[in-house]
Amino acid sequence: MSYKAIWSGDYYNEGMNAQNAIFDKLGEECGVFGVWGHPDAAQLCYYGLHALQHRGQESAGICTNDEGAFHYFRGMGLVKEVFNRDNLQQLAGSGAIAHVRYSTAGESKLENAQPLVFKYRDGDLAIATNGNIVNAPEIKQKLEKSGSIFQSTSDTEVLAHLIARSRHTDLVEAAKEALSQLTGAFAFLILTKDKLIAACDPNGFRPFAVARMGGVYVFASETCAFDAVGASYLRDVQPGELLVLDRENNLHEDSFTTPQRHAVCAMEYVYFARPDSDINGINIHAARKKMGKRLALEAFVDADVVTGVPDSSISAAIGFSEQTGIPYELGLIKNRYTGRTFIQPSQQLREQSVKMKLSAVRKVVEGKRVVMIDDSIVRGTTSLRIVNLLREAGATEVHVRISSPPFMNPCFYGIDTPTRKELIASTHSLEEIRKMINADSLYFLSQEGMLESISFMPLGVNGGCCTACFDNSYPS
Repeated sequence: MSYKAIWSGDYYNEGMNAQNAIFDKLGEECGVFGVWGHPDAAQLCYYGLHALQHRGQESAGICTNDEGAFHYFRGMGLVKEVFNRDNLQQLAGSGAIAHVRYSTAGESKLENAQPLVFKYRDGDLAIATNGNIVNAPEIKQKLEKSGSIFQSTSDTEVLAHLIARSRHTDLVEAAKEALSQLTGAFAFLILTKDKLIAACDPNGFRPFAVARMGGVYVFASETCAFDAVGASYLRDVQPGELLVLDRENNLHEDSFTTPQRHAVCAMEYVYFARPDSDINGINIHAARKKMGKRLALEAFVDADVVTGVPDSSISAAIGFSEQTGIPYELGLIKNRYTGRTFIQPSQQLREQSVKMKLSAVRKVVEGKRVVMIDDSIVRGTTSLRIVNLLREAGATEVHVRISSPPFMNPCFYGIDTPTRKELIASTHSLEEIRKMINADSLYFLSQEGMLESISFMPLGVNGGCCTACFDNSYPS
């Protein structure tokens, strides 16, 4: 079955969560972190989750292995809201997996917070994942018909049921058989009484890497988490690969399927990942700066000031400034302490929440021709609000430059996107969008420029990046 066919079945959860609907940004996926062989694994997970907080703010959880006994704690909210000294001290053990969640499949409730923990015939089993299992509904339906009872609506639980029902008595072999039945984008961490297992989907959609600190192994969705705990990056987990750490701390390299064309999500480089992370050896900040420089070459405009929409667009704005010689200034400031004020009952209050979240610096933009750099336009609503913020602060011209191609197609690999009809670039021309966001000019970075900036070729040539959201070319 092709991925296009799966999408046409309207499986994907339409709509974004409240925050992203208001701020017109794509929803982050999730973040996973794992430790094996450290006497205070939970504390390392706590620091690792802090570094990965940008990937999910809905819930957080940690599960530890204390010589075969599992301890776990999960809660709704940010890492600092969920964990404290007392509950962390209860999470004893030298092995652990941890998770920050942004829901793209399953409801937003505690039952879906990860890691999910299960009673298994050979001891406890805990699972954490970043991504989306596209064929989860189909598998779940078959399992329920044969007697399985699900405790959550998270698609991650499907893997546990497949492992439990495997004909293999060896857990690693059971995990390989279960993983081979999944379709989608995923990075899994599986904790057992005597092993830590890591697995990446056959296309490598989601970033996933392994590091060491002495004799301790660490896994994370992004390398910035390694820096937070003082671990040294070893390598990325490869597409279709299964890595197993045993009781003696030996790392076994295996695979659960034949790897397909590498297709890491292009939006990781454009928007999702932290600037201090590296994915497949490519630094995110450096890639975004290149996007900004290429954008300047493709769409120069005479102006007085360049500013980036915080935070993910700042690197591209710096690159645009360096290439053109137009000074970069902090023309927009993000308030990091607004909390959850975006959950408001009226449009008027939601508009006020946007102003609380972002403000223009009048002394920087007043009387100036401003180039506003952003990483993407989804619905266009936030672009309009930001352009108007700059105009209200006295900008005489606002030229919008986007450091990625037009976002025209939905994603079902763990990124929360609107339906195609809600994507402004899918239903409107460039000139129409320019008028709708009240900009003096508008330009999107070419797909060729984006891919060259991140040193990848498009899918179908030499592989490397998934660009389906831009060109409708879903991996198959």
